[in-house]
Amino acid sequence: MNKKLIILSHCILNSYSKVENFKYTPPQDKLVKDLLNSDYAIMQLPCPENIVYGNKRWGHVKEQFDTPFYRKECRKLFEPYLLQIKDYIKNNVSIEGIISIEGSPSCGNSLTCSSKICLGELSSNPNLSTCISDIKMIKGRGIFMEEMVSILRENDINIAIWELDEENYTSLDNLKKISIY
Repeated sequence: MNKKLIILSHCILNSYSKVENFKYTPPQDKLVKDLLNSDYAIMQLPCPENIVYGNKRWGHVKEQFDTPFYRKECRKLFEPYLLQIKDYIKNNVSIEGIISIEGSPSCGNSLTCSSKICLGELSSNPNLSTCISDIKMIKGRGIFMEEMVSILRENDINIAIWELDEENYTSLDNLKKISIY
């Protein structure tokens, strides 16, 4: 029997961990069904944003999460998953990939949400429209993905990372076409 494991960003299975009152996205039923129908076991990563900031947080950009504390927490949150990954590898489980979330300031892999000026208190910002218009998707990883990839490399573990565009998912085959390590 071929043992295959896929690792998912938390909000793929639990959309309630996303920013409250933001755009609700239902659990990725089609993706999950495709994974299960392809005989994958699933490991769900933690959501560092939800754990550190809670459910009532507002949307952030990568620059707001780029702090020594948040990076340390991301590393700490990933540690038990690293131990499981090592044990799975030791026991002949093929870890096929990690599915990240396109555009996430934490879990994006090739695209992340960024702004150089949209920081700090929003309610008293006299240039709020300028601030909001500065928010954009840039090439690069979110903070949790950066730390996770760094830890995996430190441990000589290479796992493909597939990035989920939540609004345009069509098939597992199309998702796998873009693998970034």
